[in-house]
Amino acid sequence: MGYAGKLNLKLKARELREKGFSIKEIQKRLGVSRSSVSLWVRDIKLNKKQFEKLYLNKRTGALKGSIVAAINKVKKREKLTRRLVKEGMKEVGELSKRDKFVIGIAMYFAEGDKTGRHVAFSNSDHRSIKFMMDWLREFCRVPEAKFRGSLYLHDNLNEKKAKQFWSKLTKIPLSQFTKTYIVKNNPHRLRKTKHPYGVFRVRVSNVNLHRKIMGWISGIFKN
Repeated sequence: MGYAGKLNLKLKARELREKGFSIKEIQKRLGVSRSSVSLWVRDIKLNKKQFEKLYLNKRTGALKGSIVAAINKVKKREKLTRRLVKEGMKEVGELSKRDKFVIGIAMYFAEGDKTGRHVAFSNSDHRSIKFMMDWLREFCRVPEAKFRGSLYLHDNLNEKKAKQFWSKLTKIPLSQFTKTYIVKNNPHRLRKTKHPYGVFRVRVSNVNLHRKIMGWISGIFKN
C-alpha cells in the first residue's frame, strides 16, 4: 500500500473514532490491523455518551468489569502522579539567589546560544522563558531596551496572538520583536499542536555579556 492509501485509511479511522466507533469496529470496516487503528486514534478522546455506548453492558446498564478495572487503574496512577509531584516540589523547597543563578547558567548551557556575539535563549515552554527573562534581568543586568524577541511559528498558527502572548509574559514590547520565522505546516502529520504559540527566542546583542556567561558555564564544569 502506498503512502497516499495509508494516509487515507488513517484519516477514515480517525473520522470513525470521532463518531464513537470502537477500535474493533474500525478494524473490521477498514480491513487493517487493530494495532494500526489503536495507534492512529490514540489521541482522540470519547465524550461521555460515546464512552457509555461502547462500554455499558446492555443487560445490566453497568460498565463492563474490564473497563471499570482500567478506569480504577488510571485513577490510581493519577493519584500517584499528584503525590509524587507534590513531594518533588516540597523537596526542592525555596530557591536561594545562588540557586537561581546556577540554575540559569545550566539552562543557558542547555538551550542558549554558545557561539557568536549574541546572548540568546529559545524555548516553547513559557515557564522556561519566564525564568530566563528574570535571570537575564537580575543577574545579567540587561537594560529593557536591549531585549529583542522573535518567534519560530508554523504557518497554521496565529502570529498576532503568539506575539501578544510572549510580549505579555516577557514584558518585551512588540516594537522590540523582530521578524517571525514562519515554517510551513505539514498537513499530513496528525499530531495535536503541542506549542500553540510557537518557539520564543529572546536575544541580547552584547558580546561581553556572552563571554561572561561562557565563563560562568566553564566555572560550573571546573567545579
